[in-house]
Amino acid sequence: MLDAMHQYLSRDFDLTRHNTFGLNARSAYALTVRDEAELPSLFTIAERAGLSVRLLGGGSNVILSENYAGITAMMATRGLAQSEDDTGATLIEANAGESWHRLVAHAVGQGLWGLENLAGIPGTVGAAVVQNIGAYGVELSDRFVSLRAFDRSTRAFVELAAPACRFSYRQSLFKQEKGRYVVTRVRLKVSRAGAPNLSYGNLSAMGDPDDPGQIMAEVLRLRARKLPDWRLCGNAGSFFHNPVVSDPEGRAFMLANPGAPAFSQADGWKLSAGWLIEQAGLKGYRRSRAGVSEQHALVLVNHGGATCSDILDLADHVDTKVRHRFGISLQREPELL
Repeated sequence: MLDAMHQYLSRDFDLTRHNTFGLNARSAYALTVRDEAELPSLFTIAERAGLSVRLLGGGSNVILSENYAGITAMMATRGLAQSEDDTGATLIEANAGESWHRLVAHAVGQGLWGLENLAGIPGTVGAAVVQNIGAYGVELSDRFVSLRAFDRSTRAFVELAAPACRFSYRQSLFKQEKGRYVVTRVRLKVSRAGAPNLSYGNLSAMGDPDDPGQIMAEVLRLRARKLPDWRLCGNAGSFFHNPVVSDPEGRAFMLANPGAPAFSQADGWKLSAGWLIEQAGLKGYRRSRAGVSEQHALVLVNHGGATCSDILDLADHVDTKVRHRFGISLQREPELL
């Protein structure tokens, strides 16, 4: 059944260099997708052959299983375009396999505001939408207009506007209906007028920057200082969501832990997962081939040769320790594939 795509498929494919964690992982089959037109036939052939298909972007927010028996489709569709909508607003359209940071750098290089706070986040544009990435006071959904995706349930391409994507904190339709949609193209709104977002504490000291490049440079500096470089020490960035608790729970927590970071939300209080982990005595903790970063307690790292099992075992240990200390459970951010 795979004969039609045999010349394009790689067998027993090593994915160790295709995930920022650097986890030892293999896939029975792999395919590099360079054009969205390949998707319908890929899923049809895989279904006839009785094989599952998983999508992989830049591998920056995933925990790869050690052995996958299906097809790993690696999105490598590239391309950026710039236009204006009917209101005169500037739009940037990017294919899903495009580098997220390249997209941000392109916008900043054109003097366009809106994405500079999200500089330096590894991975692809498509994966960024799925995760609704956010950093330094900005979320992708703040700039999102619409996208094109392949709907595996109807075997058709669809256009989805922001409300249909159900964006919330690190959430989207594409996580809630996992596996149904394959994002292929994304449209974002940016601005030629200076509109810096300096709401994040470390950026507030910048004063009044007149160029988005100034903010991007500061964001990159802050990220380099706070987060370990995945090219030197494998990791997937922030490993746990910042937990959100109810108003009574949040107030009780702050009373018991004076000075602990807590941020008021419409539905309660957002707490700092990194602070909780550090206070549980786990910053720099090492377990087998994986560990908690000495640089930032929110980041789990691969010390060399780690597997999916090593990371999940460490994550369970961290969650248990935090729960025993504070009565708060942590939720994993990277997707298990």
